[in-house]
Amino acid sequence: MLSVLKIKNLALVDDLTWELGPGLIGVTGGTGAGKSMIVGALKLILGERANHDLIRTGKSNCTVEAVFELSSNLPVVNQMLEESGLDPCEGNALVVKRVFGGASGNKQFVNCSPCTLAALKSLGGFLVDLHGPHEHQSLLSPERQLSMLDAYAKARAERDAYAEAYRVWQKTNDDLEEFRNLRQATDQEIELLRYQAEEIENADLDVALIADLEKRYQLVSNSAKLSEYADEATGKLAEAGSAMTEAQRALRDLEKIDPKIESMTSGFESARVEIEELESALLDYTGELEFDPTEVVEMETRIDQIEGLKRKYGQTIEDVITYGERANKRLSEVGSREEELEKLVAEIEKARKKVDTSGAKLTKKRRAAAPKLAKDIAGHLKDLGFKQSVFEIELFELAEPGFRGFEATEFMFGPNPGEPLKPLRIIASSGEMSRVMLAVKSALADQDQIPLMVFDEIDANVGGEIAGAVGRKMAALGEQHQVVAITHMPQVASLAHRHYLVTKEFEGDSTSSGLEQVKGKKRLAELARMLGGKNEQTLALAETMLAGV
Repeated sequence: MLSVLKIKNLALVDDLTWELGPGLIGVTGGTGAGKSMIVGALKLILGERANHDLIRTGKSNCTVEAVFELSSNLPVVNQMLEESGLDPCEGNALVVKRVFGGASGNKQFVNCSPCTLAALKSLGGFLVDLHGPHEHQSLLSPERQLSMLDAYAKARAERDAYAEAYRVWQKTNDDLEEFRNLRQATDQEIELLRYQAEEIENADLDVALIADLEKRYQLVSNSAKLSEYADEATGKLAEAGSAMTEAQRALRDLEKIDPKIESMTSGFESARVEIEELESALLDYTGELEFDPTEVVEMETRIDQIEGLKRKYGQTIEDVITYGERANKRLSEVGSREEELEKLVAEIEKARKKVDTSGAKLTKKRRAAAPKLAKDIAGHLKDLGFKQSVFEIELFELAEPGFRGFEATEFMFGPNPGEPLKPLRIIASSGEMSRVMLAVKSALADQDQIPLMVFDEIDANVGGEIAGAVGRKMAALGEQHQVVAITHMPQVASLAHRHYLVTKEFEGDSTSSGLEQVKGKKRLAELARMLGGKNEQTLALAETMLAGV
């Protein structure tokens, strides 16, 4: 149930904390007192877009917070939270908060974690069932009607099994369509692919070996210039060696006359040796630049082959190898096309059989439950004043299986005798829809997992005995659900397990709405007001109404 609702700076509300209880909760108050604040706050909790005009005059932002105590639907809610990346409930408490306005903009939180408005809206469907005098679209939707029938038939397992079978069947059909839409391989394409794959494979490409080959070919290509430069350097070094030999003889003559010269020429001998070694190394290098003409031709042929492959298939050897791999893969796909087609067709047939089997089980439960649900709803409708009405649930077989099963449904209603049954969405007025919705909810009370039902003045177009019947139905729902009834009817308010009064207070230029639980004499006074004004007769009638609860 909804255990706590906190509202701050919403319309006429300054700061309100409402601690609810179980059962039927009646909310009453004079016209303009601010009863709509509860519905407005709950709509924000359910993920409706925030209207900044709702922010209390003089305030910069508005906050709405709700704490739900969950039981049977806790696993479903936790699963939904997990799928949305939100923290699960601690214990069985779920906390939802909306803040909008001011510099911070719009924010929403679930269990203190920020969430998207879409996630909050999805979550709201598990928490609150909100009905107003003009909010019955869920009841008019054939899809929603089918879900109601499935809930009554206790066919959730069958429906889930069918949904999974249908999903798999659709997936295999999509796979086949995609496969058929792929570009068909022509004989020319196959021949080209085979040539490309063989050409690349026969080239026996090895990245490391080719890198070494390209380095050696670089030497071959420049061998003439390298030999020329090496010969020139060798000649100059030979000349330098001869000069250094003559210089050495002169230095020795100096040393004989002046021994101190020896300290100055200590590094000369090592320099002369290094020049001789360099000359010798260059001579060896020049010898290495003499390549076998046959080897040169082979290298040129191989390099031409590699460059040709690069021009065709990619800028690098790695690109060429990758191209060959793709060509082989495509050839493999083409070769296995017929085999793959047969496999997909077999999978579709297998998936369709599962659809047929699971769909038949779901249909059987639906057709068995439809007349029973229609009878239950018709009984509740009679209690609510439709004494001569007829209610039926029709199932229409679809030409092809749909994602909800083999059939669609339509709730058919005839409020007056002698008139043909017509779809509920066509003939029901607002006042009739309120009572039909209440009858449906009463029939589905055992199966409905939504913890809170809110009825916003759905009794606006009824009165007298019918209003009493509406109140009794709500009170009966309150035995299995938490029900909040915002009402103008004393017959409904008198049957509430808890009665809250919306008040309006004035202080200077400021107006604010509040909410207080009324008991004893205060409740009698409020019922008397609703009956036409506080006097002895209305107080006595109010006391009688409460005594009859």
